[in-house]
Amino acid sequence: MADKINKTVLIKNKRAEFDYFFLTRYTAGIVLTGTEIKSIRQSKVSLVDTFCFINKMEIWVKNMYIAPYFYGSYNNPASRRDRKLLLNRKEIRKLQSDLKNPGFTIVPVKLFINDNGIAKLEIALAKGKKQYDKRQSIKEHTDKQEMARRFKNFSY
Repeated sequence: MADKINKTVLIKNKRAEFDYFFLTRYTAGIVLTGTEIKSIRQSKVSLVDTFCFINKMEIWVKNMYIAPYFYGSYNNPASRRDRKLLLNRKEIRKLQSDLKNPGFTIVPVKLFINDNGIAKLEIALAKGKKQYDKRQSIKEHTDKQEMARRFKNFSY
């Protein structure tokens, strides 16, 4: 019986949380090569400036950086190639119909390895924030930090 992978890999797209409101989330599988999954297990991935698009009823993630595997050979794939995502046809149709509305996009939120050792990408249908929404997000974040700092030093 194969050993379960103890190390948890979780890469978040923090910039997307700041720039977008997430409406619905989906968990999708990713079509990868052998050396790409090895780089993901070493957490050498970046989701900065990534986005998803639909082409011929297939959903793709563009501009996701996966570092070349150090022990890989000459056939390491390109680090920023387009990668196909695996979703149900019903989910893809729903996303495609939602994308027809202006201001909506599909954004990768986080990349993780599930209990079976398979890489999954959580994507979200998102709507862009305005400048005042971003200021509100910053204010909420600093308020949470301040509260945590005060309660940490508080004693009975």
